[in-house]
Amino acid sequence: MKVEIYSDIACPWCHVGKSRFEQALAAFPGADDVEVVYRPFQLDPHAPEEPLPHREVLAAKYGPQSVAMDDHITRLGADEGLTFDFDTVVENNSLLAHRLLRFVLDEYGPDAQARLKGRLLEAHFGEGLDIGDREHLTDAAVTVGLDRDPVAGFLDGDDLHDEVLDEIEEARQRGVTAVPTFVFEGQWAVQGGQDPATFLDILRQVAEATGAGAKTEAEAGAEAGEACADGACAV
Repeated sequence: MKVEIYSDIACPWCHVGKSRFEQALAAFPGADDVEVVYRPFQLDPHAPEEPLPHREVLAAKYGPQSVAMDDHITRLGADEGLTFDFDTVVENNSLLAHRLLRFVLDEYGPDAQARLKGRLLEAHFGEGLDIGDREHLTDAAVTVGLDRDPVAGFLDGDDLHDEVLDEIEEARQRGVTAVPTFVFEGQWAVQGGQDPATFLDILRQVAEATGAGAKTEAEAGAEAGEACADGACAV
């Protein structure tokens, strides 16, 4: 089974959704036969390529309610064992990080990509990592066991720039408007950071449907709400 996860490093619900999905996958008997690939998506493709304090960026978009939004996701994250320290979060354009994730997928495989994705989310939301900073991204890659020189060399160039932009546009053409969005076997799309029990049920349904050659739809997705309030971050 192939699961493609469309997400953005700048999306807090993508951090929660990754954790919950991995809990479900750990409990799924057929986990060894599941390939997980992370696909790029940008909530704000026009974000400036400069580090800006998260609190200021969110307040400019949503006003006073931004504090409550951060508090909500912080509490949810704590329940998952995740740290959200929004006072230290630095916002930046996420394209460079997406290019690195695609490079790692191509060169090292999906397991390495998943490790790096987890590290980027963890460090971005909990440690002030700047997702647009080449040195920060290189350090994150080394932390998950990748060689520094190839990563640094890639980040110094512009390889995969157009390819990643094409992937993001393809996602929008496929109807992805909020993240995280989980696409199972290219057929069934589930949106939002569902609870582990729901993800586990979806994995079982998809395994049964594909094993039988049927095309019944796994219905467990949640509709995206505004901003990042209902399990997904919407454009």
